[in-house]
Amino acid sequence: MSVPPSRSGSAAPLVARYDAVLLDLDGVVYLGDQPVPGAVEAIAEIRRIDVRVSFVTNNAAHTPADVVARLGSQGIDATEDEVVTSSMAAAALLRDELPAGAAVLVVGGAGVWSAVAAAGLRPVAVAAPDDMPVAVVQGWGPDVAWANLAEATVALRAGARWVATNLDRTLPSPRGPLPGAGSLIAAVEAATGRAPDTVAGKPFPALFSAAIERSGARHPLVIGDRLDTDIAGANNAGLPSMLVLTGVSRPRDVVAAPPEQRPTYIGTDLRSLFGDPHNVEYDVAVKTLDLS
Repeated sequence: MSVPPSRSGSAAPLVARYDAVLLDLDGVVYLGDQPVPGAVEAIAEIRRIDVRVSFVTNNAAHTPADVVARLGSQGIDATEDEVVTSSMAAAALLRDELPAGAAVLVVGGAGVWSAVAAAGLRPVAVAAPDDMPVAVVQGWGPDVAWANLAEATVALRAGARWVATNLDRTLPSPRGPLPGAGSLIAAVEAATGRAPDTVAGKPFPALFSAAIERSGARHPLVIGDRLDTDIAGANNAGLPSMLVLTGVSRPRDVVAAPPEQRPTYIGTDLRSLFGDPHNVEYDVAVKTLDLS
């Protein structure tokens, strides 16, 4: 997607070229239980200039209400309508394919269950012979056990469609990376000999499509901290992107990245959208990258 012209003249900040920002959460908006430096002020300023904000996350376990509460505890105002999770994107894919009330076996946390129900489908936990699910939605949840994986295996062997929320093998924790949705999915892959039919989360485009539909954006800018998920996902969806250096990927990673993982812009943090005078790297941060 080409960058639209500035809506406020050539002196307008980078963010004013877009009508919405699609923000990743971990590593962009917050780190653990603390906001990323400058994020609270930057998000408030984005809203002040009337650019829409969407929080777009691969985290499948939490509901929009959970995300709003976490943002609020860190001083960031948000509404549930502004949150799009990979669970919601997965449920939306099935909503468009299945009749209302169809039985869908859920493997994952509360966020997956609530998303499937909100899509007008019927979440179930068991692959019962007299009520065999027509689809399986699998994501991450802290209480997912062997029994849940076994039920998914039964449903999939019976021919159920399989939608994964995301394929992230690990998730961050204060003790280092821990098994994520992708690790749980790999166990079911080993048991069934098949892979998910569809993946909703980044780097696949369905999550961004759901965010655009929900926000009504026409010229969104994706902002993330990971080249292999956020930036690759934006490129797969045909959207411009900005890598911020507050999370996983570093400048050396950009230089070494394949074309499909290269961002449109690179910034030190969300303040790079405005040219914050305290951000000494701004002059380099928002220049379009040409690494061909």
